[in-house]
Amino acid sequence: MTYLLALDQGTSSSRSIIFDADGHVVALAQRELPQIYPQPGWVEHDPQEIWRTQLATAREALTRAGLSARDIHAIGITNQRETTVLWNRKTGAPIHHAIVWQDRRAEPTCAELRSQGLAGLIQAKTGLLIDAYFSGTKLKWLLDHVPQARQQAERGELAFGTVDSWLMWQFTNGQVHATDVTNASRTMLFNVHTNQWDTELMQMLNIPTTLMPQVLPSSAHFGHVDAGLLGHAIPIGGVAGDQQSALFGQACFKEGMAKNTYGTGCFMLMHTGQKFQTSQNGLLTTSAAQTSVQTQFATEGSVFVGGAVVQWLRDGLHAIQGSGEVQALAQSVPDSGGVMMVPAFTGLGAPYWKPEARGTITGLTRGTTVAHIARAALESIAYQSAALLIAMSRDAVAAGAAPVNELRVDGGACVNDLLMQFQADLLGIPVVRPAVVETTALGAAYLAGLSSGVYKNTRELSALWRVERRFLPTLDASRAQELMGRWEHAVRQAMLT
Repeated sequence: MTYLLALDQGTSSSRSIIFDADGHVVALAQRELPQIYPQPGWVEHDPQEIWRTQLATAREALTRAGLSARDIHAIGITNQRETTVLWNRKTGAPIHHAIVWQDRRAEPTCAELRSQGLAGLIQAKTGLLIDAYFSGTKLKWLLDHVPQARQQAERGELAFGTVDSWLMWQFTNGQVHATDVTNASRTMLFNVHTNQWDTELMQMLNIPTTLMPQVLPSSAHFGHVDAGLLGHAIPIGGVAGDQQSALFGQACFKEGMAKNTYGTGCFMLMHTGQKFQTSQNGLLTTSAAQTSVQTQFATEGSVFVGGAVVQWLRDGLHAIQGSGEVQALAQSVPDSGGVMMVPAFTGLGAPYWKPEARGTITGLTRGTTVAHIARAALESIAYQSAALLIAMSRDAVAAGAAPVNELRVDGGACVNDLLMQFQADLLGIPVVRPAVVETTALGAAYLAGLSSGVYKNTRELSALWRVERRFLPTLDASRAQELMGRWEHAVRQAMLT
């Protein structure tokens, strides 16, 4: 048997999954990753804890599978993307906590860039809108605020990386400082047309080039895991940011195919092939996973708070004791009773891009119960995702392409049947859940399998994709439009807070 190991380092947990060559899960290990909130709008992780938990789950997955490292053909890495780590090249020690993608502290820098009229230039080069979401301004904040950081960087003593780079540095014992095109494309420092770090953008944010990792295609040879860590020097053959990895794992290889991942946030991507398509509806253009030097693109919409709203119900509101209870609580009422929740806890992402927005609950009455609020919270995930697909379809039609006619779904919350049915009802198109919902990890495994010869091409991978359930819309189109109108009204209220 041929086995592939996927390291899936996410926002709320580190996971390792072993797949066989047919894409079946053989073993899975997971450890929660503590969140650090120094002040409102700031979110951090301990990079050493990221490393410790990821290594521990890799070892645990091997044990659970009854395999040794020699049985693993190749490793793929997928990761939370824009999260920013800065470390000392000599000691390998981080000089600060990682600044997580959700963090908003770099917004003043973004406001300054906007005021200088640089939005058009940055979007043309990177496909991104100016926002604190992306790594470049987080990196600038670290250089400006950590004592001696800028001086150390100028002397070439520091290394920057997103989480994939940090993990590769650790797994290779400091031998590899690299990233792939998908992660690089989320920094606001990378020219997605040339697949190179952009000198003009680096100078704009005063980022020394000595900090930057080498950029490779997503399916490539990135080096070997140090033999002392897992017992054998396994090749690292695939790397991709979690959302592009999920697009790949969902076998969305052709123009017009789309997926939505329901994780801590929600991330919808539509493959656009070799077309760099600038959005007129608040979406991003990003590099899709590349199996060669040929550029591949996708349009993307990002929801900052998706499944995290269920965590808030559990940890903030104490409405439930475990995340698995939310569907039963929401289904205990026939609808939300007119309640609308906009979970803009850290501002609103695509297609609104309103960092100043804050979470709101509207439509409360004396008859409102915690079950109505739970249902509104769950439905908010579908509403935000529907707004993304509407924007995506508008862009597609404007570019002369057909609107999205099917949405493939994955991520932890996609197992919630109530949510998936409501999503199909709002969109008016089928929502398709695959047999293997671990598509983020699967994409990384497939990329590693391609570079190491397990698979010949993407046609083989398409044949492995299987449907578990197809949710068909049951709601009248006019009613769905009415509900979206109510949602947009609630969003406007959140923007006023």
